[in-house]
Amino acid sequence: MQNNSRRRFLQNTLIGSAGIAILPAFQSFKVSANDTIRVGFIGCGQQAMNLLNGFRHIKGVQVVAGADVYGIKRQRFEKQVKEYYPSGEVKTYKDYREIIDRTDIDAVVIATPDHWHALIAIDACNAGKDIYQEKPITFTIKESIKVAEAVRRNNVIFATGSQQRSDSNYQHAVGMVHKEAFGKLTKVQAYVGPGPDPYNLPEEPIPADLDWQRWLGPLPQLHFNSALALPISIDPPQKEKGWGRWRYYKETGGGFTCDWGAHNFDIGQWALKKDHSGPVKVIPPGYQGTKHLTYVYDNGLEMVNEPYDEKKTLGLKFWGEDGWIEVSRGSIAASDESLLPPKNRVQDEGLYERSSVHVEDFIHSVRARRDPVAPVEIGQRTVACCILGNVAYELNRPVRWSPESQYFVNDPEAEKFYHREYHNGYKL
Repeated sequence: MQNNSRRRFLQNTLIGSAGIAILPAFQSFKVSANDTIRVGFIGCGQQAMNLLNGFRHIKGVQVVAGADVYGIKRQRFEKQVKEYYPSGEVKTYKDYREIIDRTDIDAVVIATPDHWHALIAIDACNAGKDIYQEKPITFTIKESIKVAEAVRRNNVIFATGSQQRSDSNYQHAVGMVHKEAFGKLTKVQAYVGPGPDPYNLPEEPIPADLDWQRWLGPLPQLHFNSALALPISIDPPQKEKGWGRWRYYKETGGGFTCDWGAHNFDIGQWALKKDHSGPVKVIPPGYQGTKHLTYVYDNGLEMVNEPYDEKKTLGLKFWGEDGWIEVSRGSIAASDESLLPPKNRVQDEGLYERSSVHVEDFIHSVRARRDPVAPVEIGQRTVACCILGNVAYELNRPVRWSPESQYFVNDPEAEKFYHREYHNGYKL
């Protein structure tokens, strides 16, 4: 990317770099009959269905369209929406651009595999649609900067689907870190799991109602395996068994580094007050005695992909000079009880995947025309952090990074991972 393009983007990231935004969990909205926010879903897989279940509970929101390259998932989506909105209407499409082109749709939810995120988001921005986008927001670092530029250029609302930002336990833990309630921060353990593996699944027949070439989009040619686009059944009802494994292969995803890193590295950078910055060096495990993937920041602090318990919980542990606090989904603990949140606090139990608090914050942001709790710049810095970890894994040596220019420091070999070449006629 040209330096002047990066500079324009960086000028937009200089606000709120050290702040902690804790928003009210649930707010009531006064919605008139003609003030309905009409939403279209792009991608109708398992996470989209979870999010659909969250959006339908928000007053003044109506889901009216869905797009997916897999026919049976379009059918399931349409059936479910009609059950949620008996008096409404819903249309489904194979091509997401038919949703983008509809002038009666205000916002879109992008819940496709990562390699499609940037193209769809930029098209949505240029069409003036507000966006709730699943994390990680893009497949490459260059894409993430281009998306952030498009959001600000078109003045649309963009929410990153890093729902832990809206979880009161994570907010409390980060608040304690920022207040130095247990002394100055000395280290962050943020465990996310391993990086991606090479694609080694056997070839299987492509389902008749799956447009595999459209699923691949800008990716190079790859044979089909059902683990990438999990089958479902409508009669009898049967949803996906697990999560699509495109997340865990180098050719189609970023491994746990990007999948769970978009959650836990995101919270770690928030606690480190590096929301609008990033690491200056990333060290892979095995390099000169380093045991775990390690992010080093300009203040000398480190965030390490290291388990903090024997169960290898996907969570974080913050170490201070006078104690610690650890947090994961549904759990928070500390070295001293005084560091914990009030015991009588009401929690949103059992609703995590539908992200009800997080999507409600997005809708509130759409109405108020203000940034949500996880705006595009935060999503952009988080995905850059995640991808840098995979670059260090791939090169098997430290990688130096400039948070100011958002580029590698004197490292032509690492620069090759800044973006991935598009195929099949697609262009960024």
